[in-house]
Amino acid sequence: MALPFVGSSGWRYYAGRLLYNSGRIVTYASLGALAGAFGQTLQMAGLQQTVSIVSGLLILLLLVLPATLKGRYASMMGTDILMTWVRQKLGFYFQKNSLGALFMVGLLNGLLPCGFVYIALAGAISAPGISGAMGYMVLFGLGTFPLMFLVSLSGKLISLRMRSVFNRAVPYIGMTLAILFIMRGLSLGIPYLSPEITHTAHTTEITCCTKPE
Repeated sequence: MALPFVGSSGWRYYAGRLLYNSGRIVTYASLGALAGAFGQTLQMAGLQQTVSIVSGLLILLLLVLPATLKGRYASMMGTDILMTWVRQKLGFYFQKNSLGALFMVGLLNGLLPCGFVYIALAGAISAPGISGAMGYMVLFGLGTFPLMFLVSLSGKLISLRMRSVFNRAVPYIGMTLAILFIMRGLSLGIPYLSPEITHTAHTTEITCCTKPE
């Protein structure tokens, strides 16, 4: 809603909002690549099930960890310095009256702290490879696109009550994802939900929906 106006009407206005959201998705894909590289390292070590369980536990941790502790961990890891730089750059590009500046705002916005993005990244760690993790995060970005685009066009399209409903739904969505990741890692033999994973010397076999005769 606070995006700068690049033309109050016409194609430039809509193009600016599209570029902003495109920038967000590009950043999400880049973060997904990093998460995928980390997850792939663990998967190559034969830790597929562990990765899935840890991803689920990490999502739960992000949901229950108090904001004060998150701030302390951010300070310890040095991410607060990165966020200061991001906010400074955002302020710079907000002063620019160009379509390119809106794309840069989208790129930087994707780096700002967001519980929903953290949850998505935790899930991306268990995606199959770097390309899989990037695709996972692109789909996450596309899923957020319709609502974000509408809000960027006019805050009046989405009421405060509706926004409150969306915010309250985030923890429940996160808990559902966490449970799914944990169950998948437990290899309970439940078709689609928790397929049985068997390891041999050189391969990993996943029995998804059928049993061998």
